[in-house]
Amino acid sequence: MNEEEAFHYIIHFLRNRPVIKYSSYGYDLYLPGIIQHYAEKHEVLEDQDVYRRTVELSPYFYAAAWELCRRGIIRPGIRAMDLQSTPDGSAGNGYSITPFGKVWLSESDRDDYIPTEPGRFSQMLKPFQEDLGPGFYERAQQAIRCYGAHAYLACCAMCGAAAESIFLAIAIKKKDEEEILKIYRSSPGRSKIENIIIGKARSQIQNEFRGYTVLLKYWRDEAAHGRASGIADNEAYTSLALLLRFAHFVKDHWDEITKDDG
Repeated sequence: MNEEEAFHYIIHFLRNRPVIKYSSYGYDLYLPGIIQHYAEKHEVLEDQDVYRRTVELSPYFYAAAWELCRRGIIRPGIRAMDLQSTPDGSAGNGYSITPFGKVWLSESDRDDYIPTEPGRFSQMLKPFQEDLGPGFYERAQQAIRCYGAHAYLACCAMCGAAAESIFLAIAIKKKDEEEILKIYRSSPGRSKIENIIIGKARSQIQNEFRGYTVLLKYWRDEAAHGRASGIADNEAYTSLALLLRFAHFVKDHWDEITKDDG
């Protein structure tokens, strides 16, 4: 158990509302009952060990509940006036779904599979931070935060920005940084940078490189326009996956891609 698992377990509970034997009082989410339900259903325990295990698990669920509060999906307190509250609930165990949270929960269930921040996504990005730089890491983190808020257009924009950070990191490794930044700011700078990176690479590298970046660049450009984009969950989900795969591809071929072509 960790905060990530507790986060997804709470989301699953709020979306599916399984029948449990513990009262929720006037709350949509009464944490002690949820944690005990988890301990009983997912861990092999003797009856006398359930409470002990509930206490052990509680820090992860408290942290996960706070993350959901921070995102505006739940809030502390009872659902409405005159419902049954408890001192225990008021002390941090009782929460209710916000109006935004109801919309958020009714949308895609892919949040159950995309790592949250802080969480596994951050860990996935760390191996690339040294080579691809803080610009990439910052934008990729922003992308997952946008996805978590269901801001799908912003997510795609940040994935595209993170991909461009990868472009710059590779090009600067090949040539002088000042020269690369001057080219990047010119028109059409992005295409010129791409040509510096893979213009003389073998065809397999060129094809794979462009295969990863074509959609990222398209969604980045779509996000920059003023018209309605139609970018939704599917595009954002795919954009995050492509960004991670692109980072892996670059890391796997780093020496070949960054060598000076003369």
